[in-house]
Amino acid sequence: MDIAALRSANPDHWNKATAIRALTLDAVAAANSGHSGMPMGMADVATVLFEKHLKFDAANPDWPDRDRFILSAGHGSMLLYSLLHLTGYRDMTLEQIRNFRQWGAITAGHPEYGHAKGIETTTGPLGQGISNSVGFAMAEEMLRARFGRKLVDHYTYVIAGDGCLMEGVSQEAIGLAGRHSLGKLIVFWDNNNITIDGKVDLADRTDQVKRFRASGWQVLEIDGHDPDAIDQAITAAKKSRKPTMIACATHIALGHAAQDTSKGHGALTDAGQLAAAKEAYGWPYGPFEVPAEVKSAWEAIGSRGAEDRKAWETRLSEASEQRQKDFARIFARDVPKNLSARIKALKKQIAEEHPKVATRKSSEMVLEVVNPIMPETVGGSADLSGSNNTQTGDMTVFDVDNRKGRYVHWGIREHGMAAAMNGMALHGGIRPYGGTFMCFTDYARPSMRLAALMRIPTVFVMTHDSIGLGEDGPTHQPVEHLAISRATPNTWVFRPCDTVETAEAWEIALRSTETPSVLSLTRQGVATLRTEHRNKNLTEQGAYVLADAEGKRQAILMATGSEVEIAMKARDLLQAEGIGTRVVSMPCMELFADQDEAYRKRILPGGPVRVAVEAAVRQGWDRWLCGERGREAKAGFVGMDSFGASAPAGTLYEKFGITAEAVADKVKSLL
Repeated sequence: MDIAALRSANPDHWNKATAIRALTLDAVAAANSGHSGMPMGMADVATVLFEKHLKFDAANPDWPDRDRFILSAGHGSMLLYSLLHLTGYRDMTLEQIRNFRQWGAITAGHPEYGHAKGIETTTGPLGQGISNSVGFAMAEEMLRARFGRKLVDHYTYVIAGDGCLMEGVSQEAIGLAGRHSLGKLIVFWDNNNITIDGKVDLADRTDQVKRFRASGWQVLEIDGHDPDAIDQAITAAKKSRKPTMIACATHIALGHAAQDTSKGHGALTDAGQLAAAKEAYGWPYGPFEVPAEVKSAWEAIGSRGAEDRKAWETRLSEASEQRQKDFARIFARDVPKNLSARIKALKKQIAEEHPKVATRKSSEMVLEVVNPIMPETVGGSADLSGSNNTQTGDMTVFDVDNRKGRYVHWGIREHGMAAAMNGMALHGGIRPYGGTFMCFTDYARPSMRLAALMRIPTVFVMTHDSIGLGEDGPTHQPVEHLAISRATPNTWVFRPCDTVETAEAWEIALRSTETPSVLSLTRQGVATLRTEHRNKNLTEQGAYVLADAEGKRQAILMATGSEVEIAMKARDLLQAEGIGTRVVSMPCMELFADQDEAYRKRILPGGPVRVAVEAAVRQGWDRWLCGERGREAKAGFVGMDSFGASAPAGTLYEKFGITAEAVADKVKSLL
């Protein structure tokens, strides 16, 4: 690559782009860690995008109608950090750049949502950013249909590399974007033909251009170092009704001795090579030094959107008072004032009628109450709508000709669905929830983890939550998935025992502003156990006494979901023999763990035998069985220690020994 020719052809552009390359080299060298090559190769694309197209205001980074920029190739985080610093984001100081990858710095090894303004999503695992972007673009379409172009009209831009496109989730994402004609989604492919191990053809021969076109995208191919070509491609992309992939032919680690090699992907820290690269760039400045005229030019780019933002604020102020309130409420993630009253009314109705229904049906009953008063909710299912019960009567289907639709047919794409839901939540103004079978949390798992890491309130509706789904067999029967979800920090896992607890779980999930929820729901019908109406949300405490011992308390049964009914029947058997038994329903272990010790002690006092009942593996239960004043010698578990089998649900519970009689026998063996 002729660096001298690039410098002389567009000197102003070159200097701005070189500031990104130089800061990247300095930060990675100082940390002796990081990925230099991608920021050096994509600096030209990023410079043109920010200078001539991206609608943003560095002084007001949370402006709702800004364009979104997502660095899906998150290992190249110094590209984003450099852009934020250069354009004048207040929190991205030069000191933060100097402390790249160090303790306490906001400049983590990969962009972390919440660490700094301007980071729209966490992009460490490859493929997540481009998949999130589909949710961002869908949210923009939905909100534009609701509020009009005067308030919502922006683009989502993504930089993705070969790694993002190799990860399987990317196909789910691009298939969705093409199907829904998300014309305001523009992806730049950093086409440098290099991965960590070597050239791409070591592992892949996919024709990415044909792949995207086959998925319904417009594809443009350009020289990723030609600013005029980059500008023209973005201009053309913005005019398309299809999502656009711009294939940018680039050189990884441009201008460095490691250019166009796998070594260029990683940390370029050799002092001599670094100095030689800067000399080739015509950059005679010290470490972390950006000349005043270049920094000033970048800051002008950062303030360019202020006029657009002010015009938008004027348009918002001219909207009706109710419209302004609605817009502010949904972006603040506030629930409507009447949500609590609607939930209480439903709970009262259920307590009086005590239907026997599956909790997946209970969830639908709650959503029938919630969705009409929360127009920001967007539901969906991974081709299991009739099984997950996630679509309510007031919801039409989101499609090319119905952008006001609030229900998404995700297709058989759990991974892409979960990632796109995260994108919706991150965009703001949308409360996404989506369903699949609980055993397929395995497919949604990477995005579920990232929702927890990013502290966003995505709701994952996981039905068919145990061997109780019956004949479909062990491939579809989750036994370890509750433990996996409960092991994830900052996640609420709800396994409600009836419709009342399901309503309470939904209320908590919808009130959450920074914790995702997993709703584990049954296929089989369960009795209403909460037949005495209480206004108080007992599920909010995580666990509570559903039925107390009569006489001396000798045993405590703890259970969740469909097994609470089994525990109640076991209590009847034990009480008939004079064994005083308390039943504790524990719909959310995480919320119970958050209660103060005095409350936990009231629910789980020391002394009695403790037995937990759950049609899943024991992992996660020992804290409540053996800790919290419990003793291993007086603790037992009735549940699964193997995979399930194909048979009717009742047969499976009997054969695997999850019955009231088995629970009662377990208690008596421990007394």
